[in-house]
Amino acid sequence: MAESHGNAHTEADGGHKAPFPPFQTSTFPSQLASLFVAFLVLYVIVSRFALPRVSKTIDNRQNTIDGDLAAAQKLRDESDAALKAYEAELAAARARAQAIGADTRDKLNAQSEAERKSLEERLAGKLADAEKTIASTRAAAMSNVRGIAADAASAIVQQLTGAAPDSKTVDSAVEASLKG
Repeated sequence: MAESHGNAHTEADGGHKAPFPPFQTSTFPSQLASLFVAFLVLYVIVSRFALPRVSKTIDNRQNTIDGDLAAAQKLRDESDAALKAYEAELAAARARAQAIGADTRDKLNAQSEAERKSLEERLAGKLADAEKTIASTRAAAMSNVRGIAADAASAIVQQLTGAAPDSKTVDSAVEASLKG
């Protein structure tokens, strides 16, 4: 007869199985007292030890996050200020570059204008000299034209008539033909 402890107990009661111990009404008060003590111990442990540590950890994390956010905002403000300073410096540099460019352009324009005027004056002088030379050459040529025309007319008349014409008649004929 190898029976287990549980089976021996149930057979002694008349063959009925005993109910599950937590559901036995005779053990309810002791179970409720045990539950109350366990709950009270758990509450004290959680409220005295676990919750302060968790709360402290949460506060530390929140402080770290707030500090990081503040540092990030500070760095962002600094970078915004640096960007504004950079943009201001860039605008100032552009303005200086434009002023230097305008100044250089004005200087070069003035220099080129002075060179142009100097060149025009030299060319005007050369033109005046050339006109004087042309006028004197024309006058010399015109004085020679009369003599050449008189000689040519005399030679033509002599060739045609066989007799040499008188020089006063030839000069007056040449003079009349040049005037008219």
